[in-house]
Amino acid sequence: MPYSEETASYKFNHTMLRIKDPNISIPFYTDIIGMELIEKHDFSDFTLYFLAFDRSGGNATTSEKKEGRLNREGILELTHNHGTESLAVTPYHSGNSDPRGFGHIAITVANVEEACARFERLGVPFKKRLTDGKMKNIAFILDPDGYWIEVLQDNTADK
Repeated sequence: MPYSEETASYKFNHTMLRIKDPNISIPFYTDIIGMELIEKHDFSDFTLYFLAFDRSGGNATTSEKKEGRLNREGILELTHNHGTESLAVTPYHSGNSDPRGFGHIAITVANVEEACARFERLGVPFKKRLTDGKMKNIAFILDPDGYWIEVLQDNTADK
């Protein structure tokens, strides 16, 4: 019995990933993936970046986006611990090698073939192309820190 009145207002608000360098990760998620930086919080030893897809058609103000952050789903929080950007390699584990843990995040796109062709043109590394393996309808790309991003066809996009 998953639904109850007690939990009816609960939402899956965000997922947090630690990043090595925001000067690389933020442009990846905004320019490549198409998310928008909706809020940033600076602290003495770390900074939090909250990103999401703009579903307002460009009509929401910056203030409305910030105020609505806790009332929506699908937020990506990127956490930068100051100083990691100067390390030779990322200090974080993506969860996809031993010991395994976290797996991936996922995005849906209107046309998975076109999206993958765009990622290819932009030099985004792939973990799995559409032509790889048995599942020909999904791809996995890698973000700058090695986190996997599953790319799926949005079957409602043409409805």
